[in-house]
Amino acid sequence: MTKARLETFSDGVVAIIITIMVLEMKVPHSEDWGDLAKLTPVFFSYVLSFAMLGIYWVNHHHLVHAIPTVNAGIMWTNLHLLFWLSLIPFVTAWMGESHFSQNSVILYSVLAFACGFAYYFLLFAIKQTHPHHAQLKKLLKHQTTKGILSNVAYFISFVLAFYQPIISMAIFVLVALLWFIPDKNIEAAFSK
Repeated sequence: MTKARLETFSDGVVAIIITIMVLEMKVPHSEDWGDLAKLTPVFFSYVLSFAMLGIYWVNHHHLVHAIPTVNAGIMWTNLHLLFWLSLIPFVTAWMGESHFSQNSVILYSVLAFACGFAYYFLLFAIKQTHPHHAQLKKLLKHQTTKGILSNVAYFISFVLAFYQPIISMAIFVLVALLWFIPDKNIEAAFSK
């Protein structure tokens, strides 16, 4: 499989995930603003998950462009990442519908951790596939550090969700902000 096929397949899966997620948002059956306001938790959970998916998509795009080739190990770890990302619509819908109940936030933090771990595992597979590619190692170092910090934050959000789900939600937003801007090292490498 070529890099282009891997990226095209991944783009398609992410597009489908986002489509499923937006279709889970149900239109109110009245014209009343109050009924629309009741959907605020559903909309917020959608925005948070859309941002998470968008961040994975942008960083995945940069990651694939930075690697010279793909092999079976990279393809399987990429599929592993896509599996966890594909569960986001289900957990997002539950979290929004339950108005950020304790259990839904706990599950969301577990899923966020699983997605973060899968992305970290993909970075590891890429490093193992290209062990002598010094520039690639340098480019991936910052992403690896951010990945470790994110997973620590997701673990903390998991623990806090048992006591204060709202704090867990704040941690999700902070992690999203950490990843919002793509890695400048990768951007600089593309411009050369």
